[in-house]
Amino acid sequence: MNLIQNPETISSPKAAVTIRQATVEFAGGRRAGDRVKAVDNVDLDVISGERLALVGQSGCGKTTLLRVIAGLQQLSSGRCEHPGRGSTSFVFQQPALLPWRRVIDNVSLPLELQNRKHAGAAAKDAAGAALDEVELRDVASRFPYQLSGGMKMRVSIARALVTRPDLLLLDEPFAALDDLLRTQLGGLVTRLWRLHHFTIVLVTHNIAEAIALSDRVCVMHNGQINAVLDNPVARSGDETESVDEVDVRRTPEFAAFYGVVSDRLREAAGR
Repeated sequence: MNLIQNPETISSPKAAVTIRQATVEFAGGRRAGDRVKAVDNVDLDVISGERLALVGQSGCGKTTLLRVIAGLQQLSSGRCEHPGRGSTSFVFQQPALLPWRRVIDNVSLPLELQNRKHAGAAAKDAAGAALDEVELRDVASRFPYQLSGGMKMRVSIARALVTRPDLLLLDEPFAALDDLLRTQLGGLVTRLWRLHHFTIVLVTHNIAEAIALSDRVCVMHNGQINAVLDNPVARSGDETESVDEVDVRRTPEFAAFYGVVSDRLREAAGR
């Protein structure tokens, strides 16, 4: 198992994202003029095609770092670059579907915004194909209020993938769902990752989810990355491999690595 204390040493020409000395400060603290570092001098490479999970306690900076990668949060200092210059999609904790648009129109929206000249039939065809991939073609004409929570999240995933992004950012997308739905949707994301070969950065406070859906796990605390751990549980395979063949959560390797990640989180918190 590889514990990386200085990610600068693993810079790769195949990095999908390169982050160097990234710092984000906000106003806060007990006294006027105090500044709080939500992200504190972070160095990190996200390797093209990998699944990277950011874990840590609430307020540790993982969502802020994800927003930096997405371009939604400006850095106070440092840099965040996308060497491959590919497209990026974001799946938020809440599906954020437009209630006045039918499911297929919600999914086609990114294509319409991307190039209005080609909106219409082509966008609807692509949206239908994306709904097929999340097994929801039969609800294409429904409105969001007619969907369950799990179905809404599937639609959100389809919307994120309809543009065929190179980088998919997931901000605790399954946090509001029960364990069974979380596992099912995690399996869906893994299947689509194998099929389309995009890069994933996942933010989660759930250790089991981080292990099941990643190749590497970053442990964060107080805005810093305290450890980057290679995931020995990650299964290789191509798009023909079923993600349901083995319940990796029942394996000894899963239990052992769960303990390692838990220990790193406790050490980072000083407990």
